[in-house]
Amino acid sequence: MTGHAIRYFESSSAVRIMGERLIASCLPHNEWTHEAHVAACLWLIAERPDLDAARDFPAIIRRHNDSVGTPNTDSSGFHATITHCYVAGVASFLARVDPAQPLVDKINALLDSPEGARDWPLHFYSRDRLFSVEARRAVILPDLAPLPE
Repeated sequence: MTGHAIRYFESSSAVRIMGERLIASCLPHNEWTHEAHVAACLWLIAERPDLDAARDFPAIIRRHNDSVGTPNTDSSGFHATITHCYVAGVASFLARVDPAQPLVDKINALLDSPEGARDWPLHFYSRDRLFSVEARRAVILPDLAPLPE
C-alpha cells in the first residue's frame, strides 16, 4: 500500500475540476487515484458546505464507480469503512491548517501527512478487519486505536 510515489496536484483549479467531474460522474476511471480520493474528500469538506462529506461522499463514490463500470460489491468498488476513516482524518487535518492557505497547498500537505497516506487506516484497523466484507459494506469500529474526532 505504500510503494507508490505520491501524485501531487499542480493547482487549486485542477482539484476543483477533478471534484466537479467526480460529482458529475464524468471523471475517467484512471484519474480516480488514491490522491484523487483524498483530494476530493478535502475539497468537499473545505469548499462544498452544501454537501456533507460523511453523508454524501459514499453516494458520490458509488455513483462514480457505476459510471466507469467498477462494480460496488463485497470485493470491489466502494469501501464504507475506508471512506469513513479518511473523512475523519481529513477533517482532523483541516482543523490544524490555516484556512487561508490555497487549496492546492492544503491538499499537497495532506498527501504528505499521515492522514493522506495509503496505509493510514491500518493505524486503526487490523488488516483482516479493515478488508473484511463487513467493513466494505458498512462502517465498523476500529480494533487497534480510535479514529480522530
